[in-house]
Amino acid sequence: MARYTVTQLARLSGVSVRTLHHCDEIGLLKPAHVGDNRYRYYGREELWRLQDILFHRELGVPLAEIGAMLASEGDRLAVLHRQRAQLAERLDQTRDLLSTIDRTIAAHSGAETMSDKDKFKGFDLARQEAYEAELIGSHGEPMREAIAVSKAHLGKLSKEQMAAQVTKGEAAEAALADAIRDGMASDDDALAPLLDAHRAWVASMWGRPCPPQAYAGLADMYAGHPDFRARYEALVEGFTNWLVAAMRAYAANVSD
Repeated sequence: MARYTVTQLARLSGVSVRTLHHCDEIGLLKPAHVGDNRYRYYGREELWRLQDILFHRELGVPLAEIGAMLASEGDRLAVLHRQRAQLAERLDQTRDLLSTIDRTIAAHSGAETMSDKDKFKGFDLARQEAYEAELIGSHGEPMREAIAVSKAHLGKLSKEQMAAQVTKGEAAEAALADAIRDGMASDDDALAPLLDAHRAWVASMWGRPCPPQAYAGLADMYAGHPDFRARYEALVEGFTNWLVAAMRAYAANVSD
């Protein structure tokens, strides 16, 4: 029977050695045995479990929650069928969005016309509405007004301006991701310029100022929502909790 060291498993699966060590430490993926040389060795069952873990992570489940899910799921075949259905749904949406992008490019090039309804095919509006309902439920009617202001602001942006905003946000997040890779603590004062840039981007997306209290509230939403967690964990393992802690520490110390 084939067995793999942690380094070999990392090469085989594409999962970093650091993540495999972390999975061992939290009890999510234990090696089949540890040799006298202190090397971890993984066998067939561990490879299946790692596949389970990666399916769940692709579907947006944080590593810290996957162990409990695996322990409670039971019939693995039924779980695989459910995961397949979820991924197929995501694939269908991606295809719809690609089609919408292609048709939009053609429409702006004068090669095709689009109906108003076709312009919005593939967007997950229900998810956006769920985000908004969650925010309003947590922060009350002032949040409803803030969302309306933000929507009105974004609606006035051209495609080029919106693309620039997205690029600006990605750059702000990438700089913070580099900081955690460099080993900076979430409360390091040197993070202030990076968080200044991130908060400025948030304000530019909202179309209104982002005071410290609101920035801390945004951190709370990042912490509690699986979609945001999936997005940030895809950048760097552990990035979500680090970013949330950094935003809260920054909000507590900055003054407007």
